[in-house]
Amino acid sequence: MSILVDLQQTQFAVRMTVTPRLDAEPRRIIHGADLNWLATKGNRLSGLKSAVVFIVQSIVVGLAVAFIVVLVRPDLMPQVTGSAGLASFAEAVDSSAASVANVYTKRLIQDAGPESARARFRVDTSYASAVIIDSEGYLVTNYHVIAAAAEIRIQLSDGRIIEPVKVGVDAETDLALLKIDLDDLPAIQIGRSDTLRIGDIVLAIGNPYGLATSVTQGIVSATGRGHLNLVTFENFIQTDAAINAGNSGGALINSRGELVGINTAVLAQDPGTEGIGFAIPVDLVRGVVDQIKQNGRVVRGYMGLLPDDLTDSERTALGIERGNGILLTAVYDDGPAAAADLKVGDVILELNGEPVYSQRQALLISASTRPGDTVEVVGLRDGERFTATVTAVERPEEAQ
Repeated sequence: MSILVDLQQTQFAVRMTVTPRLDAEPRRIIHGADLNWLATKGNRLSGLKSAVVFIVQSIVVGLAVAFIVVLVRPDLMPQVTGSAGLASFAEAVDSSAASVANVYTKRLIQDAGPESARARFRVDTSYASAVIIDSEGYLVTNYHVIAAAAEIRIQLSDGRIIEPVKVGVDAETDLALLKIDLDDLPAIQIGRSDTLRIGDIVLAIGNPYGLATSVTQGIVSATGRGHLNLVTFENFIQTDAAINAGNSGGALINSRGELVGINTAVLAQDPGTEGIGFAIPVDLVRGVVDQIKQNGRVVRGYMGLLPDDLTDSERTALGIERGNGILLTAVYDDGPAAAADLKVGDVILELNGEPVYSQRQALLISASTRPGDTVEVVGLRDGERFTATVTAVERPEEAQ
């Protein structure tokens, strides 16, 4: 039995060394084993081929998708140029700098002197900037740039000089719309400001101190800045890109050369202040420009109320847990809010379904309405929630 076992365990060796009988078929057995080996090898090659085909297909599909994404959203590609691989924004500047014009204004300024003395005037010359926003000749600048100006001149990047027509102004956002009648105007590409994030690269282009087409670079330091007491409706982009005298009305662009803001102000310069500038977001500019084109002025809704911010402790005392809520400190007689039975001391929680967190937000919502629009109000009075509907009217001049 042990011999048989040994023979079974080493049948391959036996078949190779023992002379087979005539009726045996050792070649067929060995040939069968060879066929099995070839079949296994074939299966392996087939599997390898399938894997290679799958990988190649995946690479081709991935490259095709990447090509389409970059074609549709080129902004996703890093803005890197130069042989050393250093980041450069020369392309962005080249595509937008020509759209920023120089503004020269002259004003008559009365010199201070004794009341009995004869009034004396002098001519004050100022430098500023403006942005060409379309090929029709419209330019946007700041209201304070042209306010009370006796003379306004525009100089384009190609040297052409012309006196513009003042289309309209909006002092409450510090914007003004001008128009010039020239051919071949390099209009800037308009971007979006609602997609800006803190840390995004921005470039300020303007005419500081008369130095035409000066470019400074920085980042978006904050968005939605208010409480600066510069204008009625404040929603500024804060940046550390240097904004100097003469930059007012100039362009704040992103790394693709798109206009995202109009440079407007800088925090008062002193030894302890550096790198705090403000620009009006282009989304706000777009709305103001459209209204000035249509009406020659901006028509805003008015609710006839004056809100104030609540402190966290006041919200806690009122049982407000979400952090929203503003306090009505005035409701003007014969105004829309009074007609809707809103009262001083009411806490406004929501306007048109949007939670309200600050006075600035409430004013922006009110200003975004048009005369005749209704605003659904959710509030709190004496610990009880209530709802009211306010029908906006046109904002009166005395409220501006």
